[in-house]
Amino acid sequence: MILDLFAGPGGWSHALSLLGVHDIGLEWEAWACKTRSRAGQLTLRTDVAAYPTWPWVGRTRGLIASPPCQAWSTAGKRLGLLDQPLVHQAVADLAAGRDTRDRLLASCRDERSLLAAEPMRYLHALRAAGGPEWVAMEEVPDVLPLWRQYAQILRTWGFSVWSGLLNAADYGVPQTRRRAILIASRVRTARPPEPTHAQIAQPETLFGPGRVQWMSMAQALGWGATDRPVPTVCAGGGPGGGPEPFPSGSRRTLTDARDRGTWIAPVSTASSPGKQWSLRSNGQANATVRRINEPAGTLFFGHRANECVWVNENPASAESASGQGSVRESVRITAQEAGVLQSFPADYPWQGTKGAQFSQIGNAVPPRLAGHILRPHLGRDDFELAA
Repeated sequence: MILDLFAGPGGWSHALSLLGVHDIGLEWEAWACKTRSRAGQLTLRTDVAAYPTWPWVGRTRGLIASPPCQAWSTAGKRLGLLDQPLVHQAVADLAAGRDTRDRLLASCRDERSLLAAEPMRYLHALRAAGGPEWVAMEEVPDVLPLWRQYAQILRTWGFSVWSGLLNAADYGVPQTRRRAILIASRVRTARPPEPTHAQIAQPETLFGPGRVQWMSMAQALGWGATDRPVPTVCAGGGPGGGPEPFPSGSRRTLTDARDRGTWIAPVSTASSPGKQWSLRSNGQANATVRRINEPAGTLFFGHRANECVWVNENPASAESASGQGSVRESVRITAQEAGVLQSFPADYPWQGTKGAQFSQIGNAVPPRLAGHILRPHLGRDDFELAA
């Protein structure tokens, strides 16, 4: 089996399905479990920290883990950073067969922090039967020192290990999402996947196959193409399913913007006056803003699930043309679009309220990045992941 801890809505699982295999996901959040179910993924709804390890001993080929990142993320309170010594202690104790979680948890400032030590509990148990064959783990960049501790322990257990930071955009994800990754194997040299994309396209040479340019939001969403339908950006519904207030007090879509003459032009002419849309990651002054012909910045969604908005930077609209002045367009992203920018298919069956859907998307592993990490362990080095 391939065991997926903190499986979420299925980023790793969808990548595995593209590679022709499936995993068993352990996940607690109800809506994420329902999304996985609708996507046809096998799931046990359970608390990873409470579930016993013995059912998996001697039966697990690969272990995947993406512990919750809210306590560590720069988007949150980052209390997990203050808990780092306790988490490191928990990992060291679990690696030695000592379960001190209850005592350490009582001292944690964020109760979720210690979840990052849970993979070691499973690894120690699986080791008794000679498994797993390989390990893949993912988290926000601040967790890299913890992954390095895991790496030191796994090397003493006979694993080849690599840990470091990867940018999802380098693997065809239309988003410059940086993540701390750990890759370990008992049967092959662990190394990061070879990037397939670059900020500036690189031609093939005698020293390498070359790279294509980073995938832009426009390419991923099919905007500016004549043979693709125009997506609806605002379908209404806030985090709890209620109405979404817009600056104008009305609901708008990018289809409306197109009809008013401010819709984005094809990518080749996307810089035309009045036709340049950008994605703003949140409402803060220092929010990342990326143009439609670039990859998105890192998408994260907290309790303000719909702060991520499309904005028209230079709206030379019909109103301004008629002398009524410039009107700034602003419409909010949909869960479907956010999922596509995370490299999920457009028809992925997200479940729950809008807030629940955005939360799942923001916490998910981009499937294209996951696929590139996993395919060497599955003997699929030559397998081309679908765009």
